[in-house]
Amino acid sequence: MQKHIPLKEGRALFGRDTNAYEQGRPDYPLPIFALLKEYCGPEICRMAFEIGPGTGQATEHLLDMGYQVKAVEPDHNLAIRLKERLSQYSQDSYSIINSTFEEAILQPGCFDLGIAATSFHWIEPVSGLKKIFQLLRPGGWFAMWWNVFGDPHNADVFMKRTEHLFAPLSASPSHKAGHHYPYPLQKRERQDDLAKAGFTGIISDEFRWEAEMDARQTRQLISTFSPVARLSEAKRKRLLNEIERVVKKDFGGKVRRNFVTAIYLARKP
Repeated sequence: MQKHIPLKEGRALFGRDTNAYEQGRPDYPLPIFALLKEYCGPEICRMAFEIGPGTGQATEHLLDMGYQVKAVEPDHNLAIRLKERLSQYSQDSYSIINSTFEEAILQPGCFDLGIAATSFHWIEPVSGLKKIFQLLRPGGWFAMWWNVFGDPHNADVFMKRTEHLFAPLSASPSHKAGHHYPYPLQKRERQDDLAKAGFTGIISDEFRWEAEMDARQTRQLISTFSPVARLSEAKRKRLLNEIERVVKKDFGGKVRRNFVTAIYLARKP
């Protein structure tokens, strides 16, 4: 039986190698931000908060769209990297709060938009959604979405070839029910969570896409997965070396990956 990674421990894993995280994690599909703009664009929504921005893949999009963003990042190293990445933007347009979301002090009822991009599974859902609901103004929106790195409904050849390498590892909260039923794709459960918290007008969608990755990119991405990041240095290196070897030897140096991005949008009445 797989061991589940505790929330507190898991949150501390992603800042161990900020270079790999920034370079290895691909951007989110543009339809995600088109959907945000359609329902809660900056012409009607100005103030936003973000839960767990990491190195700012989603934060940059929000700032480019015209939002003012309070980014709540619990990891100190990621918060530093985020500040470096956002240095091109006006300091009036964002602030970085180095804190867990649960402990962050934010003014209730003053936000038009809240987002969690590939991060909400590290938050206890009932208390987390309660706080999110309180932070939003009436009519404000919450959006949570995830990149799922391996489409369980359309597994690519590389995923099938390497799944045995991941089987013995601990389970992230995003995959408590197994890799065939990840947390982001549990549509009914995620919609029910939002409805129980008081949200209405719930919208959900999935975007399937492909990415071609070389051995280095594949290694970097997989190194950021929490079950891999928590391994001892020796075990982590062995696994990543094997991943790189498979890409080079069995796939000629490049793999085509099938990914899926799931998004949920919900409004506070």
